[in-house]
Amino acid sequence: MATPESTIHKAEPADIPEIADIERKAFPDPWNEETLVEALATYPGEFFVARNNGRIVGFVAGGLEDTGEEVYGHIMNLAVAPECRGRGVGARLVRRLEQQFALGGAAGVQLEVRVGNTGAQRFYHRMGYQEVFVVACYYANDEDAVVMMKWFRF
Repeated sequence: MATPESTIHKAEPADIPEIADIERKAFPDPWNEETLVEALATYPGEFFVARNNGRIVGFVAGGLEDTGEEVYGHIMNLAVAPECRGRGVGARLVRRLEQQFALGGAAGVQLEVRVGNTGAQRFYHRMGYQEVFVVACYYANDEDAVVMMKWFRF
């Protein structure tokens, strides 16, 4: 069980099997280990895990993206072990990643969430995110995605 004593650390390659296990439990179309390894190699400074008693109980993967006009953070993946949900682990992971994005000069953060995942949408609303638009057939099963954004400055 996760408790407030969970700690947040940058992810390491050795963490991938535990991360992949959480990923498989969390999503109907999970990233495979190869994709997780690639995300960690591409964005090592924006991939974090939450540990409790030595066990990974959640993770967040993101990246800084530069459009040429603006730098923004992109939350690509967030998952918490089912038995640890509702205890603030996800919020702590998102806040840590947002901090990293702000340090990198990001003006805000973008993410995509399934139209049908109203629980995740409520979570992100509580974190200060707002819907921007919908992308049709974004996911492998053709489900639409809601793009949400949180701005650090205006």
